[in-house]
Amino acid sequence: MHQSLRIATAAAAAATFTGALLVAGAASASAAPSGLQGDFNGDGYRDLVIAAPIGKISGKEGAGYVTVVYGTKSGLDKSKHTVISQATTGIPGTPETSDYFGDRLTTGDLDGDGYTDLVVGVHSERIGSTDSFGVLTVIWGGATGLKTGTDIASPLPKYRNELGWALAAGDFDGDGHTDLAAGNNSTPSLNIFKGPISRAGKATALVGIDTIAATGIYPDELVAGNVNRDGAADLLVMGQQESGNVYATRSVLYKGSSTGLKASSKLAGGYAAAIADVDKDGYGDVITGNFMEKSAGEPNGGPGGAVTVTYGSASGLSTRTPVRITQDTASVPGTAEKNDRFGWSVSAGDTNGDGYADVAVGAPGEALGSKQSAGTVTVLRGSAKGLTGTGSKSFSQDTTGVPGAAEASDQFGGSVWATDSNNDGRAELVAGAAAENNGVGSVWLFKTGASGITATGSTSFGPGSVGGPAGISYFGDDFAN
Repeated sequence: MHQSLRIATAAAAAATFTGALLVAGAASASAAPSGLQGDFNGDGYRDLVIAAPIGKISGKEGAGYVTVVYGTKSGLDKSKHTVISQATTGIPGTPETSDYFGDRLTTGDLDGDGYTDLVVGVHSERIGSTDSFGVLTVIWGGATGLKTGTDIASPLPKYRNELGWALAAGDFDGDGHTDLAAGNNSTPSLNIFKGPISRAGKATALVGIDTIAATGIYPDELVAGNVNRDGAADLLVMGQQESGNVYATRSVLYKGSSTGLKASSKLAGGYAAAIADVDKDGYGDVITGNFMEKSAGEPNGGPGGAVTVTYGSASGLSTRTPVRITQDTASVPGTAEKNDRFGWSVSAGDTNGDGYADVAVGAPGEALGSKQSAGTVTVLRGSAKGLTGTGSKSFSQDTTGVPGAAEASDQFGGSVWATDSNNDGRAELVAGAAAENNGVGSVWLFKTGASGITATGSTSFGPGSVGGPAGISYFGDDFAN
């Protein structure tokens, strides 16, 4: 999950960008798709989607675009890429100022053909001359990767106010079809588009859930995963809950079932989250990141930010006491300081192949010496005891082997993504610094081995390396989950 780092106006000049650039080897058209989540071209390797929501497209500031980097047996290969915007042939819509295409992303096989599809929530898109906003664009996976898209056309909620502000995909009723969850700043606040969704843009059905009436929480962020391993995906809804004169950050787990999603337990609030099995007991654990200082409105914050682990069980959330980790936790590198923003971004994956999910945590506000907001990423290790500081590692642009040099306001770690792109059973780390080079943005790829993530052999690239337009784009602002 992410916190968008938008710039309202972009002062830098940018080149006009009118189409998609595809430089990619694709799976053989005759080969069966892998069915692997995150594999857009079905070749058996997970791919990466990089958001650049401020990018200037066709002369429009903040129109936005995404870049797809395809996975290979050697890992992510930036020479195999596709750049997609609303100016791309086959993609619906027209680039407009402040559309922020790519600002909200999720992935899943929505039509059940074995290829993962990409969903872009263009929540700022105005619908004609109406007062409605928000379009859900599905870019379909296939043997040649992501090329063409469709806007979901029916059924749709009666009122759309930034539909697609939050997105997640999962099989929430356990029927074998991927569903799409989308937040809406109107009633109902949560919309479930039941799969399969056809390439004509028609969902099987639409189910509206009023999360505010049911729980008091508006869906600012959505994360799908399976906590109790019952065959139906669960949905974490993150937002704020009014309590007197205070709006406290809270989350609620909606449990999936054959009859759909039902609100269950409330848990730690935050602004980023992942669901993964950090203690290898077979159940998904909920890791929430809250980069704020602890206060009445931010009860799950911490000195410089915090991550909280709420453990899963066969019945859903466990009665086990949640664990909170900060940079003051034993063995965690660094020192907790105000405005570090530890927990701004969170992603989980098994980085060393031991069967325990590890957690990458971004702290884009971390100062390195006199360089304010240079940023770091910390990888916390999963274990039989759960998530702890033991064996954790920290990386920055000043780490030996990491390309570049840390500078003030780079905000390295503003986005993180753990993914096994070469299918070797160990997740690599992708880190973004959207503010790098005055808002142009950059992405780092870290390799992994038996000891986990390593700086050795790490690489970085910006939008110019993958055919993106010049100027401010906030390349690396987010990665599709």
